[in-house]
This record gives sequence, structure tokens and C-alpha cells, in this order.
Amino acid sequence: MSYQNFTIRNRKDWDEYINRSYAHEGFHTWYYHSLNTEGEPLLFVYEEKEIFIALPVIKRKIENSAYFDMTCVYGYAGPISNVKLTDLSNITTTQFKAAFQKFMDDESSVCIFSRLHPFLNQHYLLENLGGIKDNGTTLYVDLAMSVEDQRNGYDKRLGRQIRSLRKMEYIIKEANSLQEIEDFAEMYYKNMDRLNASAVYYFDVQHFVNLLNEEYMKNKLVLIYDGPNLMCGAIILISDEIVRNHLSATAPDYLNISPSKLLTDEISLIGRRLGKKIFHLGGGVGGKEDSLFNFKKLFSTLQVKDRIWCYINNEAVYNDLVVKSGVDPNDEIKFFPLYRHPHRKIQTTVTETETTTIENLN
Repeated sequence: MSYQNFTIRNRKDWDEYINRSYAHEGFHTWYYHSLNTEGEPLLFVYEEKEIFIALPVIKRKIENSAYFDMTCVYGYAGPISNVKLTDLSNITTTQFKAAFQKFMDDESSVCIFSRLHPFLNQHYLLENLGGIKDNGTTLYVDLAMSVEDQRNGYDKRLGRQIRSLRKMEYIIKEANSLQEIEDFAEMYYKNMDRLNASAVYYFDVQHFVNLLNEEYMKNKLVLIYDGPNLMCGAIILISDEIVRNHLSATAPDYLNISPSKLLTDEISLIGRRLGKKIFHLGGGVGGKEDSLFNFKKLFSTLQVKDRIWCYINNEAVYNDLVVKSGVDPNDEIKFFPLYRHPHRKIQTTVTETETTTIENLN
């Protein structure tokens, strides 16, 4: 069976493929990839007759090396197609594998890391291409059920707390000014300080503005006020079928009353008004059933497997890079690629924007 594959670097052709796909999210678009500062956005396309498979990636330079590696944007991207990935034949997946390996060779790319979309069954395509790894589970709310059934499924104490918060008649609104975005950003940074977050989570204000660019995205910034005081807020990402809380924060003075519980309930209502099918809550940090996971589980016990993809295309070069990095390649270290481990011995002259860790995915 004949096929062709090629790489797209421009918005028009990129988004034409994305828009023709069976299912996709804003994470897959050229615009969202253009906001990434780690490397060059690429869309790899495999095509045979009426079928195509498209995989968006970020190509990164490996310091002190002639090679590159690939990673994904912050969120859930991975491969998409104009048919269900579970309907692809074995012949197609085999030929995709060969075409993708050639793409990696042509781009001098050693390996690739990607989070996989939990609702698109991408592992069916990739399970014969490198290592698919379980990353715990991710929680969601089925917006097809009634609001009453949804809230009856809440933890009982949570339900009482949300009813109490709604009685307070706090102001819930969608941001419509730069000042509101800046106020949210200030509150967000204070949250990151409190959590001792990695530098990669300190997005600048312009990044928030870009996420709300109505020309390319459908996202919203939802804010809750106590009179003139900003209590909490969230940038919610909106796709054809899914709504999710992408970046959120609570003002320090309001942490004790947990307005984020009201905010989460409100996001589900926004999703319903927009006709979405799923409110994706996400999981714990690094796929663990931690306090964040347990908070989300108060809203729903519906969950699906969360997976990541770690594929090494050039074993010899990868192993050489690990040796030069000075990192001990033992099974207990869960970083990929290992040569980007933050404790490596290589001294760089430029600060890297992110190290991909399997333990810090959400």
C-alpha cells in the first residue's frame, strides 16, 4: 500500500489537517503550538489514500550536541486522524511506524516524549512504537447526565459547601479586560509561590492574554469576586466536546473557604451551556493519587487511564547523551529523556525552559 509523509510548518496547512480530524482539541492547533518557547513547532503528517494521521510536536535542540529531541506542548496533544484511531488497520499502523521513524531520522531527533489524550485512544496507534506508560488515572464529569444527578454524585460535605458558597451571592463573571487578566496573573503567581512551583509554571501575563485570543481560541477566564475583591479564577480551555480547568488560582485571604469548589461547579455549568460532553477534571501530580487527585474526586469518581509516550529512536546516541550528562541510569529515576535530568553534570550557558519529568505531568 502506497503512502506519503511530510512535515508542515505553516498555520494554514497545519490547521487544515487539524480541522479535518475526527476529534481534536485546541492543544493540537498551530496557534497553541506557536505559544511554546522551547523549540520549533512541527506537524508530522502520514497519508494514505483517504486516511491521514497527524502528530504535532515541538522540536528541541540538545545542548552541546548535533542532535534534537521532540516533546509535546503543555496539555494533551498526541496523534489525531480523520478516522477513529481504533479503526486503523494493522497495515496502516505498521507503515505509520516506518514513516515516523524516517521523520525522526530526517530531523536528527533522538527521542520523543508526549502526554497522550485520555479520551482519544492514541495508545492503539503508538503501542508498537516505543514505550506507552501508565500515568495513573484522570477524572471527569459526564455532562450528559442531569445537573441534579451530577451534584448528587458529589461528596456530601462538598455539596453542602457549594450550596453555602452560592448563598453568599459572590459575583461570578467572565473576564473582559486586560486589567482583569493582570489581576488574575498576580493571584496566580502568589499561588505558585505558595506551592514552590517549578519555574516552568510561571507563565508571563502575555501568555494568559494569548490563551484568550478570540481569533484562534475559544477559551475563557472565569473570575469570582467578593464585592471588589478577587477570590479565585481559572482559565478554562474549550474544545468541541470537552471543557477543562487549565490554570487556576485562589487569593491567599480566601483559601480557608475554598471558593475553588464553587468555581469547579460553575465550570461544569459553563460546559453545559456551551453544549460540551465532558468536563475533564484531570488527575494528581505525576499521576499520583495525592491531595489534588482527592480534591477532584470529590466531584466525580468517573475516571479513565492516563498515559504517556516515551520513544527512543536512536538508542546509541541516547545512551551516549545519558553517559555525558553524568546521570545514573537506574530504574528509580523517572525522568525522560534522562539526559535532561535537572541534576545532570553538564553546565549550560542558557537556562532551559523546561525539563520533562514523568513525575510532574499535570
